[in-house]
Amino acid sequence: QVQLVESGGGLVPPGGSLRLSCAASGIFFSSYAMSWYRQAPGNERELVATINSGGGSTKYRDSAKGRFTISRDNAKNTVYLHMNSLKPEDTAVYYCNAARIGGSIYWGKGTLVTVSS
Repeated sequence: QVQLVESGGGLVPPGGSLRLSCAASGIFFSSYAMSWYRQAPGNERELVATINSGGGSTKYRDSAKGRFTISRDNAKNTVYLHMNSLKPEDTAVYYCNAARIGGSIYWGKGTLVTVSS
């Protein structure tokens, strides 16, 4: 059974930092590209950052560039999202995604990030 379990969300003041983690099981983790998406109330789910299977290539949405860093540890089957200089507009449920060309796509259940004073 495939599981993606996010953790690390919470309440943080503007300008603060958080590190999200996503632990994967039931998949050959190192063969999957991993992504973080987010969905704010009333909005569509949007891609935040992606890292390729080997960890050597990353992509970010424009609003995350320079503030967020995606990384992975294939030995621990875990992907991370380091978020700095958080803004109220970063408030959302953050979802972990695993995808492989020609293969299945998997989602976690999400972790809530609230940026507020």
